[in-house]
Amino acid sequence: MTITNRWLLPEGVEEILPPKAMQLEKLCRSAIDLISTWGYEFVIPPMIEYLESLLTGTGEDLDLQTFKLTDQLSGRLMGIRADITPQVARIDAHLLNQDTPTRLCYLGSVLHTRPGKSGETRSPLQLGAELYGHAGVASDIEVVKLMLATLKHVNIKNIYIDLGHSGVFRTLSADSSLNEGQKIQVFDVLQRKARDELKDLFKDWNITDANSNTLLELIDLHGDTSVLTEAKKCFRKISPDVIQYIDELTALTESLKSESDISINIDMAELRGYHYHTGMVYTAFVAGEGEGIAFGGRYDDIGSAFGRARPATGFSTDVKSLLKLQENNDNSTSRIFAPDISDELLQQKIKSLREAGEIVVQELEGQTSTAREMGCDRLLEKDKDEWTVKKI
Repeated sequence: MTITNRWLLPEGVEEILPPKAMQLEKLCRSAIDLISTWGYEFVIPPMIEYLESLLTGTGEDLDLQTFKLTDQLSGRLMGIRADITPQVARIDAHLLNQDTPTRLCYLGSVLHTRPGKSGETRSPLQLGAELYGHAGVASDIEVVKLMLATLKHVNIKNIYIDLGHSGVFRTLSADSSLNEGQKIQVFDVLQRKARDELKDLFKDWNITDANSNTLLELIDLHGDTSVLTEAKKCFRKISPDVIQYIDELTALTESLKSESDISINIDMAELRGYHYHTGMVYTAFVAGEGEGIAFGGRYDDIGSAFGRARPATGFSTDVKSLLKLQENNDNSTSRIFAPDISDELLQQKIKSLREAGEIVVQELEGQTSTAREMGCDRLLEKDKDEWTVKKI
């Protein structure tokens, strides 16, 4: 590596410089403080774990996103976490071992082998909250409301929330005449919402049963909350389980009516995280961003891999992404410049200002930089026998 490029970072891995680094830190503190007021306790899982523990119950997608290496002490394969959620599920199931509903939150860096899209970071700063031990829709409602409260708390406005239920496809496909290979193809087509392609596949396969054909209806069942009424009519005679899932989504949308500055979209063919999620799934968007900014859903099966199955639901977001959405905000930092003068009263004034939370930058001996050049908007000046803060 030559001198000209030895300081280059890997693609998708970035460092955060002043003043953004402090803004990010404040954003993290503020978000964790808010989530804690809802009763969620903070945990700090390790950055690296044995691979079988890290990937248990998470599906192929997370496996492909995980960097792997060999532990020099044990010779076992380890992974650098690409998602903190499975780690928190392990903590709940194996370490805390509580019978009551458990609320946990976390904040930490994760590392991905590939970016989600071109130019996206491979090292998100993941913030999340998980609720274990309750299987009803009330826990989903709480998590969705907490997700929205967190986004609003960090000044994210005009939020669009996309709601779906993985149980719909799971139930309809299980009751259909499709074989396993055909289900995989249908799954792929539904994600692309290619209705004509699915019709052609069913024709080629000679699929005519009602449960299979209702999978076609999923593609068109997206839009505002009126979609839920249409879906109920569509599936009323097909599956009582699907009707229950629709009722759960209805209960959630009803609970969000009092939320301001949000728009709700229903997508009955939403299959994000299908191999991981077992119930409702939800994604938050903002205008101008093609990808979601916060993701959540129910994943009741994961705890069984750690010896104790517990209902679970939660959400996560990348705090770096949230900070980027605030780039139009005022990034200036208020700082006070103190001269290099040997004066006890000056030192006392500097100490009291710092204790009050002010940033005070003291001039160094021989320094020629001005207060403005040091990024200060105020300075300490002596007025008679007292040091006072004045604007520059």
